[in-house]
Amino acid sequence: MKIERIGVIGAGTMGNGIAQCFAAAGYPVVLQDLSQDALDRARTTMQSSLARQVRKGTLDQAAADATLARITPVTDIAAMADRDLVVEAIVEKLEIKTAVLKQLDAICRADAVLASNTSSISLTQLAAESQHPERVIGMHFFNPVPVMQLVEIIRALQTSDAVAEAVSAVTRAIGKTPRVSKDSYGFVVNRLLAPLINEAVNCVHEGLATPEDIDSMMKLGANHPMGPLALGDLIGLDIVLDIMETLYDGFDDPKYRPSPLLKQMVHAGWLGRKTGKGFADYTA
Repeated sequence: MKIERIGVIGAGTMGNGIAQCFAAAGYPVVLQDLSQDALDRARTTMQSSLARQVRKGTLDQAAADATLARITPVTDIAAMADRDLVVEAIVEKLEIKTAVLKQLDAICRADAVLASNTSSISLTQLAAESQHPERVIGMHFFNPVPVMQLVEIIRALQTSDAVAEAVSAVTRAIGKTPRVSKDSYGFVVNRLLAPLINEAVNCVHEGLATPEDIDSMMKLGANHPMGPLALGDLIGLDIVLDIMETLYDGFDDPKYRPSPLLKQMVHAGWLGRKTGKGFADYTA
């Protein structure tokens, strides 16, 4: 199974990073979003990311320009018809991902691989909605995508060996490290990470310590490069809540109950870095 042409659905933080990584490795990429404004913002973000690499000397200007030139922004999902691999990186909602998957089923070739960048939703459940469930797989990238090394490869119960091998191979081809997980709510990383962030939020909620001190304790005492609350702000507290709700509903286990404070902050629109306010103030 040869993967040469890439499609990415969703031009947000994860989608533009995924598109950039494939394009930087030489793959032609179609980046689709319903919003032209989102596509314009994605291009600006990718330009800034590539410019940082040029300033650091890890990339020359010609390579940066070539990377951007390989990315074709579109608003029509029908442009995915000739893609060998399509990665969806849209909102973490089962019903929305399912709707997009069904669209891709009708548009893409029967042998095209359909990958989801979901951070917690069951791939087996997603694959069951496809006419060709054996081609559905998870490719869980991490933020910031151009920097983070890991891609968590999640096999649905239905995923074929050929698809899993091809996706692992293309992950290595873009300079990332694939690690394979069976399908389970939250997979490996977020099953461990999201509850840690959630419990740090509970510590704030109970008044055990300030957010700054909680993060400092974890950095100094557990050698974490970033405190759990700062990491939650980076990921997006709405995403953390989505993951916790998926774990809580999926496992029906009270240890995954989302913190009341986490819910309140999401309801207030305090989502972290992307809104300028979370457990820290980023407006400056």
